[in-house]
Amino acid sequence: MHCDRFQFENDVSIIVPVYNAEKWLKQCLDSISEQQFDCRLQVSIFDDSSADSSPKIIQNWIDSLNADSKIKVIFSRQTSGEPKGCGFAKNIAVRQSNSQYLCFLDSDDVMAANRVRTLFEIAVKYDSHKNLLIGSRFHRLPEDSTKRFTKWANSLSEYQLYTQIYTANGPTLLMPTWFCSRRVFDTLDGFDEGGKGVAEDLIFFYKHLDCGGKLMKIDEDLLMYRYHPQQTTFSVSEQTVWNLRLERFEKHVLNNWTHFSIWNAGKEGRRFFRSISDENRRKVSMFCDVDLKKITKGFYIYEESKDKPKPKVPIVHYLEAKPPFVICVKLDLTDGMFEANLSSLKLKEGHDYFHFG
Repeated sequence: MHCDRFQFENDVSIIVPVYNAEKWLKQCLDSISEQQFDCRLQVSIFDDSSADSSPKIIQNWIDSLNADSKIKVIFSRQTSGEPKGCGFAKNIAVRQSNSQYLCFLDSDDVMAANRVRTLFEIAVKYDSHKNLLIGSRFHRLPEDSTKRFTKWANSLSEYQLYTQIYTANGPTLLMPTWFCSRRVFDTLDGFDEGGKGVAEDLIFFYKHLDCGGKLMKIDEDLLMYRYHPQQTTFSVSEQTVWNLRLERFEKHVLNNWTHFSIWNAGKEGRRFFRSISDENRRKVSMFCDVDLKKITKGFYIYEESKDKPKPKVPIVHYLEAKPPFVICVKLDLTDGMFEANLSSLKLKEGHDYFHFG
């Protein structure tokens, strides 16, 4: 393993933002202690005004480290005022660190003992331009939570890491699994600090791609990603995520198409149609579906439109529809029927269709 001993004081900094995490924090920190990593490891923790015992748990963990421990710890906290949010906490934790590579870890998650070593070796081997965002497979606790989401994220191909970035699932590389060089962070000037309700991970992810950044997923489970009602994900509204992905989808895909079809004449397809710009709405040549009731109606009329006459879009069977398609169908809900129908058309994802479900 190559360890750069000159430019940086440490090789990897584990970035841990903390807010009211007393229920899970000790297990998270213990997984850091158990890392099988021979190079220089730093842990950078920032506590964002926790009102529980999180600061005490962190200090007790630091005190428990052996005097000869290879782990160096930086711990700071905001002791007064309202919490400023995940983006702010991550930025502080990164900026107070001094390592060549950054390994992100949420305070309610647990790392496999080989996580840092595995991702560091991959980064050293493949990240020659320091513009690679690396992730991995994961599992959830409780085990039965978010089955469809977990299956989707863990099964994405390298190609789909780029083509499925517009789905409601968020980044195709799950943020708690991220590992990257400091240059990736510096290029984007860190995370958005808008506070609670801001999708700072998705914003960072899109900006990374817009700057020519690359993606890689390791086909190994390196993280236990905990599911619970208090997790930060639930502070971000579905509408906020919808707006972010729709804005980027229009800019990078729809604005370049002369026409397209919407796969789903139901609620989600109609919502998509109503949400896009007037210019792109005029490019919609048809809706398609398998539901005979919708197809028999023949048309969808956009009654809320101020246009005269009101937009009237044909509804056809999917076999009669013309690509490219915007897929507004949720995956893995029809026992494989939708996926089989799509596959039968022999289309190329990212060219003939994109998922926006």
